[in-house]
Amino acid sequence: MLISDIMSPNLVSITPEETASLAARLLYRHNIGALPVCGDDGRLRGIVTDRDIVLRCVAAENDPAITPVKEIMTKSVVSVGPGDDARVATRVMAAEQVRRLPVLSDGKVVGMVSLGDLAKTRTYDMEASKALSEISTNVKKK
Repeated sequence: MLISDIMSPNLVSITPEETASLAARLLYRHNIGALPVCGDDGRLRGIVTDRDIVLRCVAAENDPAITPVKEIMTKSVVSVGPGDDARVATRVMAAEQVRRLPVLSDGKVVGMVSLGDLAKTRTYDMEASKALSEISTNVKKK
Protein backbone atom coordinates (compact mmCIF):
# COMPACT_ATOMS: atom_id res chain seq x y z
CA MET A 1 0.00 0.00 0.00
CA LEU A 2 1.28 3.45 -0.90
CA ILE A 3 1.46 6.49 1.36
CA SER A 4 -0.94 8.27 -1.02
CA ASP A 5 -3.58 5.64 -0.20
CA ILE A 6 -3.54 6.35 3.54
CA MET A 7 -2.30 9.92 4.02
CA SER A 8 -4.54 12.80 5.02
CA PRO A 9 -4.60 15.13 2.01
CA ASN A 10 -6.63 17.83 3.80
CA LEU A 11 -3.69 19.92 4.79
CA VAL A 12 -3.63 22.67 7.37
CA SER A 13 -0.31 24.52 7.51
CA ILE A 14 1.20 27.66 8.97
CA THR A 15 3.98 30.06 7.97
CA PRO A 16 7.12 30.58 10.07
CA GLU A 17 6.14 34.16 10.91
CA GLU A 18 2.73 33.30 12.38
CA THR A 19 2.43 33.09 16.16
CA ALA A 20 2.48 30.09 18.48
CA SER A 21 -0.97 31.21 19.63
CA LEU A 22 -2.38 30.89 16.10
CA ALA A 23 -0.70 27.48 15.74
CA ALA A 24 -2.38 26.31 18.96
CA ARG A 25 -5.77 27.52 17.76
CA LEU A 26 -5.36 25.73 14.42
CA LEU A 27 -4.34 22.51 16.16
CA TYR A 28 -7.39 22.75 18.40
CA ARG A 29 -9.84 23.75 15.67
CA HIS A 30 -8.78 20.93 13.35
CA ASN A 31 -8.19 18.35 16.10
CA ILE A 32 -4.65 17.60 14.92
CA GLY A 33 -1.31 17.34 16.69
CA ALA A 34 1.11 18.86 14.19
CA LEU A 35 1.26 21.58 11.55
CA PRO A 36 3.71 21.66 8.68
CA VAL A 37 5.43 25.05 8.57
CA CYS A 38 5.63 26.20 4.96
CA GLY A 39 7.15 29.23 3.30
CA ASP A 40 5.30 31.42 0.82
CA ASP A 41 6.58 29.11 -1.92
CA GLY A 42 4.79 26.14 -0.30
CA ARG A 43 8.02 24.41 0.60
CA LEU A 44 8.42 22.75 3.98
CA ARG A 45 10.46 24.77 6.49
CA GLY A 46 9.70 22.76 9.62
CA ILE A 47 6.95 21.30 11.74
CA VAL A 48 5.30 22.53 14.92
CA THR A 49 3.49 20.26 17.35
CA ASP A 50 1.33 20.81 20.38
CA ARG A 51 4.29 19.60 22.42
CA ASP A 52 6.58 22.23 20.84
CA ILE A 53 4.13 24.95 21.86
CA VAL A 54 3.94 23.72 25.44
CA LEU A 55 7.63 23.00 25.99
CA ARG A 56 9.40 25.56 23.83
CA CYS A 57 7.00 28.44 24.32
CA VAL A 58 4.69 28.19 27.34
CA ALA A 59 7.04 26.31 29.69
CA ALA A 60 9.89 28.60 28.60
CA GLU A 61 7.65 31.50 29.73
CA ASN A 62 7.44 33.06 26.28
CA ASP A 63 4.24 34.79 25.23
CA PRO A 64 2.47 32.63 22.58
CA ALA A 65 0.73 35.72 21.22
CA ILE A 66 4.04 37.21 20.06
CA THR A 67 6.34 34.19 19.70
CA PRO A 68 6.77 33.30 16.02
CA VAL A 69 6.43 29.66 15.05
CA LYS A 70 9.94 29.76 13.55
CA GLU A 71 11.37 30.09 17.08
CA ILE A 72 9.72 26.93 18.41
CA MET A 73 9.31 24.66 15.38
CA THR A 74 11.41 21.60 14.65
CA LYS A 75 13.55 22.52 11.66
CA SER A 76 15.02 19.15 10.74
CA VAL A 77 12.00 17.25 9.52
CA VAL A 78 11.91 13.77 8.06
CA SER A 79 9.30 13.07 5.43
CA VAL A 80 8.01 10.50 2.98
CA GLY A 81 6.71 10.73 -0.56
CA PRO A 82 3.23 9.82 -1.79
CA GLY A 83 4.68 6.97 -3.84
CA ASP A 84 6.56 5.40 -0.92
CA ASP A 85 5.39 2.11 0.54
CA ALA A 86 3.64 2.50 3.90
CA ARG A 87 6.26 0.28 5.54
CA VAL A 88 8.79 3.04 4.86
CA ALA A 89 6.74 5.41 7.01
CA THR A 90 6.65 2.98 9.94
CA ARG A 91 10.41 2.49 9.79
CA VAL A 92 11.08 6.23 9.56
CA MET A 93 8.71 6.96 12.45
CA ALA A 94 10.37 4.35 14.65
CA ALA A 95 13.90 5.42 13.76
CA GLU A 96 13.23 9.15 14.13
CA GLN A 97 10.90 8.87 17.16
CA VAL A 98 8.00 10.72 15.52
CA ARG A 99 4.29 9.94 15.21
CA ARG A 100 3.53 12.05 12.14
CA LEU A 101 5.28 12.64 8.84
CA PRO A 102 4.73 15.27 6.18
CA VAL A 103 4.24 13.83 2.71
CA LEU A 104 6.27 15.77 0.15
CA SER A 105 6.04 15.92 -3.61
CA ASP A 106 8.58 18.13 -5.39
CA GLY A 107 9.47 19.70 -2.04
CA LYS A 108 5.90 20.76 -1.29
CA VAL A 109 3.67 19.28 1.39
CA VAL A 110 0.77 17.35 -0.13
CA GLY A 111 -0.42 15.54 2.99
CA MET A 112 0.37 14.10 6.39
CA VAL A 113 0.56 10.50 7.53
CA SER A 114 0.32 9.44 11.16
CA LEU A 115 0.73 6.25 13.14
CA GLY A 116 -3.05 6.29 13.48
CA ASP A 117 -3.45 6.34 9.69
CA LEU A 118 -1.16 3.32 9.44
CA ALA A 119 -2.88 1.43 12.26
CA LYS A 120 -6.32 1.96 10.71
CA THR A 121 -5.35 0.09 7.55
CA ARG A 122 -5.07 -3.21 9.43
CA THR A 123 -2.50 -4.20 6.84
CA TYR A 124 0.13 -2.31 8.81
CA ASP A 125 -1.32 -2.39 12.32
CA MET A 126 1.53 -4.60 13.58
CA GLU A 127 4.16 -2.32 12.03
CA ALA A 128 2.42 0.73 13.49
CA SER A 129 2.24 -0.96 16.88
CA LYS A 130 5.95 -1.80 16.73
CA ALA A 131 6.80 1.77 15.70
CA LEU A 132 4.71 3.20 18.56
CA SER A 133 6.42 0.85 20.99
CA GLU A 134 9.84 1.99 19.79
CA ILE A 135 8.83 5.66 19.91
CA SER A 136 7.47 5.25 23.43
CA THR A 137 10.41 3.33 24.90
CA ASN A 138 13.52 4.55 23.13
CA VAL A 139 15.26 7.78 23.88
CA LYS A 140 16.60 9.33 20.70
CA LYS A 141 20.23 10.30 20.93
CA LYS A 142 21.23 13.51 19.26
